[in-house]
Amino acid sequence: MSIGEMAAVLRRRWYVMVPLTLLGLLAGLHLYRSVPVAYQSQSSVALLDSTAVAELAPAFGNPISNAGGSLVVTADVLIRTLSGADAARDLHGLGVSDPYTVGFAANTSGPMLTLTVTGTDRAKVLKETSTLTAFAGEQLNALQAAAKVQPAYFVQTAPVVLPQTPVPQLKSRYQQVLGVVIASVTAGFTLSFVTETLVVARRRRREAAAAAGAPKARVRRRLPRRPVDATALLSGYLGLAFFIPSNLTLPGMGGVGTPANVFALLGLFWYLATWLTGRIRPAPGTRLPRVVMWLLAVSVLASYLANAARGSTHKEVLGADRGLIGLLVWVSIVVLVSAGIQDRARLDVLMRRAVVMGSVVAAIGYYDFFTATNIAEHITIPGLHSSVAQITTLDRGAFTRPRSTTAQPLEFGGMLALMLPFAVQQAFDPVRAHLSRLRRWGPVALMGGALPLTVSRTSIIGALIVVLVMVPRWKPQRRWTAIGLLIGSVACFKVAVPGLIGTITTLFGSFLSNSDSSTQARTVKYSAIVPYLEEHPLFGRGLGTFTPDLYFFTDNQYMLTLAEMGLLGLLALLALFLAGIHQGGAIRRLAAGESDRELGQAFFASALVALVSSATFDALSFPMFAGMFFLTIAAGGSHLGFIRRGTPAEPRPVESPCPPATTRTGLAQPVP
Repeated sequence: MSIGEMAAVLRRRWYVMVPLTLLGLLAGLHLYRSVPVAYQSQSSVALLDSTAVAELAPAFGNPISNAGGSLVVTADVLIRTLSGADAARDLHGLGVSDPYTVGFAANTSGPMLTLTVTGTDRAKVLKETSTLTAFAGEQLNALQAAAKVQPAYFVQTAPVVLPQTPVPQLKSRYQQVLGVVIASVTAGFTLSFVTETLVVARRRRREAAAAAGAPKARVRRRLPRRPVDATALLSGYLGLAFFIPSNLTLPGMGGVGTPANVFALLGLFWYLATWLTGRIRPAPGTRLPRVVMWLLAVSVLASYLANAARGSTHKEVLGADRGLIGLLVWVSIVVLVSAGIQDRARLDVLMRRAVVMGSVVAAIGYYDFFTATNIAEHITIPGLHSSVAQITTLDRGAFTRPRSTTAQPLEFGGMLALMLPFAVQQAFDPVRAHLSRLRRWGPVALMGGALPLTVSRTSIIGALIVVLVMVPRWKPQRRWTAIGLLIGSVACFKVAVPGLIGTITTLFGSFLSNSDSSTQARTVKYSAIVPYLEEHPLFGRGLGTFTPDLYFFTDNQYMLTLAEMGLLGLLALLALFLAGIHQGGAIRRLAAGESDRELGQAFFASALVALVSSATFDALSFPMFAGMFFLTIAAGGSHLGFIRRGTPAEPRPVESPCPPATTRTGLAQPVP
């Protein structure tokens, strides 16, 4: 269904769309006038060590000030204490009845706290902020007194920023109004197409009954035209995801508000409109990706309800809302790929475009590495702002770790490792044999060569998985040629980039000897997750709530999933990985030709890369990696459906891989 056809449906069913839109506008106006303006005041407190610590007191004098050897730990203890139920009850007795938050000050690595109070009475909010600031110092003294610390060794609090004059928070007010308006417009949009479907179905029944006893009329044929299909929409999503830096988002939406994610949500509306009017039906044999997405959706909704029931902070509520938006984006990608693409040729076109765009992102990574800079720092787009407080280039050893247009070098390496198997498969595809070697093997060289430049264990492990999964399945001549090229590539890197191979070898050596500081920091956090898991073992705390500014970095998607979605979420995540592995194996087992068998092996390798890489960083927190992961999972299910139905792709020229305009392959007939 094209945009013009969608507009025609909305125009015909104006009696559904217009009233609901007006109702939403009136409800938004009522909220704007009735909801009071919230005011917010902040103060900052720094922790200062005692003067007696310098005298080398016995047993370090104060166990609280030396817990972990840093006052940052002391600040964390104080934050948890002030955020507890007992402290909230004591503050309520002191007159602090409005919501308050306590956390580490932004853009600081020292023991500095920010205290925030939000309410509707400006004078009361200022008074409550002063009370909370004084109470923080009293609570720290009470903690140290309970630990029988001598007063000379007390850690002191020093107000750095006094309670500020409360400022109005109009953002939350506008968000409520906008949410009501969006909900009404969405309801009107959906009901308009439902009404159109019912009316058209009734009209067809009448015409069929009338035509049963009447002579056949001459049907006027229309000139065929190619409509907008799922592949075109997903190509637009890929362009936005790859070429707009991941840190640039729409205001107020956080990390999930990237233009690519918003475009994916609009694509979901297109699919719903096309599906409701009977223009498209999911193809047989493509159900598995949508089934596992339903399991993930159930776990996310259960964690969202668990977060609402436990009395979470305002930041956690916002994080849970963003988690729901992220879930809708993932569902959009899976539905558009697995149910929206009805033609094998169009699915092949989508995967080729993904590989080509990924190779361009890899080429940008070369620029970052050899110029010791980051190109994303110089990209600004009007209307978008950075969701990251500060973007800096990361170094390891003597090398700058590139991240291209991604949010972090780990995401850059993980995404390339995810797409590398498909670049290799397309290079060997017989349909592309007539192309030059540069066009076939250029993406493989760009992606594979960029992986070591990230100076990351995640990238090297991903590359090794691709090699170990794909190379042993090749014929001996191709296998030994590939091994020789790999050995030659290592030698070229050793000559072209002196010290790179040694740095990577040292990384793995320190990892195996357990002497690497980053590895130790990650393993220490594993035990820190246990208390949060014990509080909510089944459903977790809510997707998107375990943020570093409130808790800490996990650097492990499985640990993060346990904290945010509990055991049910972990099972759903493992089901996604296993579904991808199963689809790749099934494609290879059922395929009739060598090209399809290699494609199945590529899906198998990509899913295995995602499975292993998720243990090295919080993979689904990064929009580009998450988008490519769900796209490959859905593409595997769609390819498996084509293989099971026995409809292999016909030979076609690569310069024009799309079907001719005289066929309407984008619109499938309803499947009985």
